[in-house]
Amino acid sequence: MKGLALALVAGMAGPPAAEAGTVVPVRPIRGQTVLSAADLALEPAETPGAVASIEEAIGKEAKVTLYTGRPILASQLGAPALVERNQLVRMTYAEGPLSITTEGRALDRAGVGEEVRVMNLTSRQVVTGRVTASGGVVVAR
Repeated sequence: MKGLALALVAGMAGPPAAEAGTVVPVRPIRGQTVLSAADLALEPAETPGAVASIEEAIGKEAKVTLYTGRPILASQLGAPALVERNQLVRMTYAEGPLSITTEGRALDRAGVGEEVRVMNLTSRQVVTGRVTASGGVVVAR
């Protein structure tokens, strides 16, 4: 009976958990650099808030300088910038059947889905919108 109970407990434990770790850079990485597998290594220690898998970091852009051996925090990475500062972008505002499109100048860098400030070239008014996959900016109220 005792052996059966031990076997059941051992079976409930399930397969061994995958190794947890923290992603660290293997060399200093400047901000605005897109990360590749060659830039990263997995350290065995877990760090709260840090990126846990190399696959999660590949293709992301460093928002700040990343130093060798220091854990990469999720907040230090973002989508690669699609809109650069001072780039001319197409701004679109749509509400129901009304759609207004004009050109603007990006005042910040931003990736897909991120907010960016844009200056309307005609009125010089600054508005905020979200970057689309095509590189345009959708402005909301």
